[in-house]
Amino acid sequence: MENVLDLYNESYDPKKPVVCVDERPYQLVEEVRLPLPPEPEKPERYDYEYKRNGVVNLFAFFEPLAGWRHIEVTQRRTKVDFAKQLKDLVDVHYTDADVIRLVVDNLNIHTPNVLYEIFSPQEARRIIKKLEFHYTPKHASWLNQVEIELSVLSRQCLERRIPDVETLSSEIAAWEAQRNQQKSSVYWGFKTQDARQKMQRLYPSI
Repeated sequence: MENVLDLYNESYDPKKPVVCVDERPYQLVEEVRLPLPPEPEKPERYDYEYKRNGVVNLFAFFEPLAGWRHIEVTQRRTKVDFAKQLKDLVDVHYTDADVIRLVVDNLNIHTPNVLYEIFSPQEARRIIKKLEFHYTPKHASWLNQVEIELSVLSRQCLERRIPDVETLSSEIAAWEAQRNQQKSSVYWGFKTQDARQKMQRLYPSI
């Protein structure tokens, strides 16, 4: 916990960005009947019935100090998918960084080992050398700031019926572009000293 909190308390360094990583499923839902158009003093009305079009995965990356985020829509959430996302971080999004410090939870795919399952040993090692993994404690994924950003995404963009991957990707891309242009971030006031006071019972007595 203190390792992650100390990372958040460091000054911004574009050569050593702190990037919070997480993912979540999203169910595609299609309307069965056309909504009724709005009328005076009546909003647009939707029928309760809908059609399920499967579930996709959203990989989320969030750099709080830079106010940058990226959401990638994938069909699955596997080790192979995660490895490809790590490669894109190194080769597309952070080409000028010396090291990318990742904040992740303890999900079984969140390890550097996954890179060896899709890339050659030489390529996997090249990518790993630019990554530094920092894990939140078990049952404490709330320490990962990307969860806050995913909550904003849900409230502002996803709390409606979206029928297909193309529409979902387009809507998320527009939301992402606006948030990045505004350099929107989160206020994180919980620091190491606060943890030692509020969670004193978890520390050993000396």
